[in-house]
Amino acid sequence: MSGRFHGKVALITGGTSGIGAGTVRRLASEGAKVVFTGSKAGAAAALCAETGAEFAPHRVEDAAAWDSLMADIKAKHGRLDIAFANAGIETGDSSVEDITLEAWQRVMGVNLTGVMLTIQHAIRAMRANPDGPAGSIIVNSSMSAYRPLANYVAYSASKGALIALMKSSALHCANLKTRIRVNSIHPGVVETELIRGVIDRSPDSAAARAQFNAMSAIGRMGRVEEIAALVAFLASDEAGFISGSEYGIDGASTAGMVGV
Repeated sequence: MSGRFHGKVALITGGTSGIGAGTVRRLASEGAKVVFTGSKAGAAAALCAETGAEFAPHRVEDAAAWDSLMADIKAKHGRLDIAFANAGIETGDSSVEDITLEAWQRVMGVNLTGVMLTIQHAIRAMRANPDGPAGSIIVNSSMSAYRPLANYVAYSASKGALIALMKSSALHCANLKTRIRVNSIHPGVVETELIRGVIDRSPDSAAARAQFNAMSAIGRMGRVEEIAALVAFLASDEAGFISGSEYGIDGASTAGMVGV
């Protein structure tokens, strides 16, 4: 890999598995100093040993813990150039009729409030960079922002709301004439460890895999590495004129009707 992120510092939330871990690997391989958060200490230790990244135990919805996290990054690295707001959950979700208020608030706390706090603190850190206010913030939304799921009302609503949050944040940074950019990505079904686990536990794993593959018009699931590559592009100077934009990466799942 190239060293296009040499001298850059990146923060990745929810970085211990799946797309987050894949992005830790990608940015570290291209020279970035990566700090990633989460709550899975065992997985984090292995990823640190593999990539040289740093792990900070942290929950994005914990507003009181953000100041100390950002102070540590500033003390160790003196700057922040990239933030990937990746942490998200769907635990306890259900239909609009069946979801409990507790489950709704838990999902919204991580998926929406947690992302807002990530963007807020990333902007503040990037505005204080030694060479002037600059950086790239990438929000991990979902194709569910465009095609909501009936039995995941909180997840779908949170992912749709992230579009407005991203655009408002991008306009804020632009109005201040900073070089801080904010964009969102919208993955389809991606073959993460979680999805592979669901497939492996199915009575007919081949049928389960075929069902997941059929969810995109291309006929396969996305790869973690493909999502990480899009994040890396948006984080790079090559994307310097891109802000306030939504990037679908779903194998044409949301492009339209497949037809008969």
